[in-house]
Amino acid sequence: MAQVPKRVAERLVAGIKRYQPILAAARSRDVGESDTVTIVKDMLADVFGYDKYADVTSEYAIRGTYCDLAIKLDGQLETLIEVKAIGLDLKDIHVKQAVDYAANQGVDWVLLTNGIIWRVYHIIFAKPIDQELLVEIDFSAINSRSKGDLERLFLWCKEGWQRSVLGEYRSQRQALSRFYVGAMVQSDVVVDVIRRELRRLSPNVKIEVEQIRDVLVNEVLKRDVTEGERAVEARKRIAKASGRALRAKKQTRVAGVTQDEQEAV
Repeated sequence: MAQVPKRVAERLVAGIKRYQPILAAARSRDVGESDTVTIVKDMLADVFGYDKYADVTSEYAIRGTYCDLAIKLDGQLETLIEVKAIGLDLKDIHVKQAVDYAANQGVDWVLLTNGIIWRVYHIIFAKPIDQELLVEIDFSAINSRSKGDLERLFLWCKEGWQRSVLGEYRSQRQALSRFYVGAMVQSDVVVDVIRRELRRLSPNVKIEVEQIRDVLVNEVLKRDVTEGERAVEARKRIAKASGRALRAKKQTRVAGVTQDEQEAV
């Protein structure tokens, strides 16, 4: 993850110490949604560094309904925040509501929170609309001395947002996701290596590339890793990256040949 600037880390530590007892007291009183929204808005300012008057908009209108909060930076809508009462468990229906808000507004990120649990979702604009849970934070369990906890909070800070650390974190997660690893295992380069090693192990056995790929897809990898839009997207990105690398290699070879010809002349 991105390194947290010292000034931001100090603000996060102070915010954790201040708001953990506030949240605990609010939960014990079982405050309603409107009071929870007030706490969340204060946390956005005191913990995450947003200007609650300039950056945070309440009751953001979306197609005849309203999302609790929206964050705008330099006049540009960046994300939506749906807040539930602090004593309410966040359920799938709440996720769908938040994701629908974001999809209708065309924003890539949405936050769902009850003040204690903070969930950051990335919207996948496919058919149907899907979402990816990128970060989940239990603010009551955050340790102000934990570097990892501060780094996770920094993902949602204004300073982190301005540096696109959330998008970078997602890219890192994607690179190590089961879909990308599964797609990489099925790629021509990896399958060729497997075939070579299997032939070395059993030199008298005829092994074809498609046989290996068939075993990988049907017997080694789980179906949810090889099927669906995320799996297709992963294979496309890997194929595109491989194509770029191959073209660059060819261009390097051509440039080398051209230079040799010029030197010969």
